[in-house]
Amino acid sequence: MAIDTLPYPTHLSDGVVALRVHRDADAEPLAEAVRESVATVGRWQDWCHAGYDASDAKTWLEACRKDWLLGDGYEMLIVDASSGRLLGGMGVNQRNREQRFANLGYWVRQSEQRRGIATRAGRLAIRFAFHAVQVSRLEVVVAERNFPSRRTAERLGGTFEGVLRKRLVVQGESLDAAMYSVVLGDAASTAS
Repeated sequence: MAIDTLPYPTHLSDGVVALRVHRDADAEPLAEAVRESVATVGRWQDWCHAGYDASDAKTWLEACRKDWLLGDGYEMLIVDASSGRLLGGMGVNQRNREQRFANLGYWVRQSEQRRGIATRAGRLAIRFAFHAVQVSRLEVVVAERNFPSRRTAERLGGTFEGVLRKRLVVQGESLDAAMYSVVLGDAASTAS
């Protein structure tokens, strides 16, 4: 297997939000954003819990670096393009090289939700995935009842493909998931 390490992107921004790779100094701000978001993000993501601390964040940062270097996944932070404030996370992950697809995952800290941040960042990530990672398909798999994430997938141009039975485990419970896809050639894959 050839390793296809991509350079870290330095200019993924729409002027309002930017995507950037994690830095060591992000551990505490990341932990703070996660703890702030337990009531919303934590409903759907087990990693988002009240006890999340800088040590958890550092472990995550190390895993992200390893995945990036191996070409397995590309996790980035969503930041305010002007101030650099951490707004959430965006990832092109679970990459399948042979079939040329990956997962698109996202979360936004609770105080910044309902402002279109995930949609803006998702558009940047979609272009990155199709042009830099060179996948042909991105999948967005969210719990069927996670309506905010489903609306984001739709705003990103995702095509609803159906409900996958018992596809996700959240807080120990197997849940049905909605599957969306964006494929190379869709308007979302080339929009600026």
